[in-house]
Amino acid sequence: MVVGWSRFLILLWLASRGPASAAAAKMKVVEEPNTFGLNNPFLPQTNRLQPKRDPSPVSGPRHLLGLSGKCFSLVEATYKYEFCPFHNITQHEQTFRWNAYSGILGIWHEWEIANYTFSGMWMRDGDSCGSKSRQTKVELTCGKSHRLAQVSEPSTCVYSLTFETPLVCHPHAMLVYPELPEALQQRWDQLEQDLVDEIITPQGHAKRLRLLFEEAGYFKAPEDVVRQEGVAQSQAFETLESCSQAHKELTEQVKRLQGLLTQHGIHHEAAGTPSPQHPSRHRPPAQLRGDPQLRGDPGQPENTM
Repeated sequence: MVVGWSRFLILLWLASRGPASAAAAKMKVVEEPNTFGLNNPFLPQTNRLQPKRDPSPVSGPRHLLGLSGKCFSLVEATYKYEFCPFHNITQHEQTFRWNAYSGILGIWHEWEIANYTFSGMWMRDGDSCGSKSRQTKVELTCGKSHRLAQVSEPSTCVYSLTFETPLVCHPHAMLVYPELPEALQQRWDQLEQDLVDEIITPQGHAKRLRLLFEEAGYFKAPEDVVRQEGVAQSQAFETLESCSQAHKELTEQVKRLQGLLTQHGIHHEAAGTPSPQHPSRHRPPAQLRGDPQLRGDPGQPENTM
């Protein structure tokens, strides 16, 4: 009887306080987004990463295009690395810390070409690292299967990744020339002929070849040219005519300065007038162009995972 009477008094007291007091007793709703567990390994990793831009279009050797849309992972110590060709590279800390790190080490940007060969993939514009962005160079090496073999950080925020695949085992698998459209191949042939005929200089040849690779989609055009303060920009001559003209002007200027020294009785040694140096005649080795019968040959059969 006493217990029942006590419950009645409590209910009566709550009713007397009115609806306003009841509303004041409600829990406050926090409007700010809750970031706790943002890097929780049990959450989908794609939901935790915010790329700065979209990947560049897929390009390069045709037999590698099948790797697009696939991902390959490697766990080293407490970190899991994931390489998605022609997309991005990510790193995830495999711990239960509330602020475990997950980030993007680079987004597909462009190829690196050396000696007329696709020598590496550059992933740039990753997560911020101080005043710059993280970036990764991917080296493709011959292997029995598709495998992310090694990841290192040779310098701060610049990573190096080794990816093994049977698709690059053939000696001609990574040549640039066979992958170009016929029109660009003809333009490249003309560049080589112009270089041999000394119509263009090696500097002009390199510049025009880079533009050709940009048009093919292998390189990204530089957004801006950075000049170091106090450092003169070196002058490169694209043609022998412009080089000879500049040499003639410099020779006349030297003679004028020598005349001034003689006029004022200042002893000087007469400098010889060297003849302009012509580039050596050379063409890229024939094997760098690939056997026409082997163009597009992926080497060993693809091993899908």
